[in-house]
Amino acid sequence: MQSSDREERLLRYLGLAARARRVIAGSALICTALQRRASGKTPLVVLSAADASENTKKRICDRTAYYGVPHLALSVDAAMLANAIGKRDGAVAA
Repeated sequence: MQSSDREERLLRYLGLAARARRVIAGSALICTALQRRASGKTPLVVLSAADASENTKKRICDRTAYYGVPHLALSVDAAMLANAIGKRDGAVAA
């Protein structure tokens, strides 16, 4: 299985999770959710698009490393990631 096939499958599963209202989109919301880990709603994994800004990438990488949450940098662009979860914008999703 090629990496593009894996990412397409991942985006499909992400779409299912979005329909179940289990996806958070946006760096500010994800950082807030990571801080609220005592509430039991900590993201299991954080995904970032290839064309996310350097500031967003650094912010998310630092936060996920601090809170011990896996971070995956995808090779898809932000528009494709946002489309998978049914949003207009979204370079980062959890």
